[in-house]
Amino acid sequence: MQSQPPLPVALIGAASGWGAGYRQTEDGPPALRNAGLDRRLAASGLAASWTAMVEPERRWRDRPDASTEEVFGLVARHSAALAESVDTAMRGGRFPVVVGGDHSIAIGTWGGVARAIDRAPLGLIWFDAHLDAHTEATTPSMNPHGMSAAVLLGHGRPEFLALGGHAVRPENLCYIGARSYEDGERALLERLGVRVVGMDEVRARGLAAVVEEAVAIASWCTAGFGATIDLDGFDPADAPGVGLREPDGLRRGEMLAALPLLRQQAHGRSPLRAVEIVEYIPALDEEGRTARLVGDMIAAALGGGAIEGRTEAA
Repeated sequence: MQSQPPLPVALIGAASGWGAGYRQTEDGPPALRNAGLDRRLAASGLAASWTAMVEPERRWRDRPDASTEEVFGLVARHSAALAESVDTAMRGGRFPVVVGGDHSIAIGTWGGVARAIDRAPLGLIWFDAHLDAHTEATTPSMNPHGMSAAVLLGHGRPEFLALGGHAVRPENLCYIGARSYEDGERALLERLGVRVVGMDEVRARGLAAVVEEAVAIASWCTAGFGATIDLDGFDPADAPGVGLREPDGLRRGEMLAALPLLRQQAHGRSPLRAVEIVEYIPALDEEGRTARLVGDMIAAALGGGAIEGRTEAA
């Protein structure tokens, strides 16, 4: 198998916190920018630069009392701006790496990728402790970051579906690391035939074997595929800077060893189109471990060398 040649990397910040039950995820992208993520990636051999920072609407910053309908509107508008930034980067010959932000940004990220490839079939590998496949009928929280996968599969609110609806076919979606979810969202995925690999199976087979299967699923009869990585999919020892810490998750070493498999090309495989990393909260990070993991994963996925030195979240 040969490796895809690297494109110039467009770092796109998606500073969204309205989709979660806590707002601090909107601090993640600016913190990574201020900490020199682009310089660290350049030191690894990747041509990386920030092309956009999609920020929340400032007039809502001090409004913790926003209603559910207002929150949905904020998420939809943020997702629309993000989709535009992703589409622009891809049409300009750059490889988008989107850093968030809560996982509702997946609506904008993958809606933008789908637009850039003219709505051709798109696959997706979803690394996460959770399934994020709720609809309004099943969610216990009404938080949009728990609905983004359902939207991409064509289930959800009209304003979300207009941006990312049906961006991903169920036969081309594969979860890795799931271990905390509700019956309603799991039922939707089972009905649609989505492949879900829980942590027990990851431990039994090894992450590399699971990623190989996921790439085969996501690239089957598609024009490309992506990877979305929720940092709470990791064991908190490796990624403490998240709002929902779930024990017994993915480990740093095995992930960095497996990520290069995303860009390996073989007969019948479509190319990797974009990478998304979400749910980083710098205020909860310990010794910058989560921030360093973000940079190391991008380098590993895109063919950069080892990154030297420390990145501290501001």
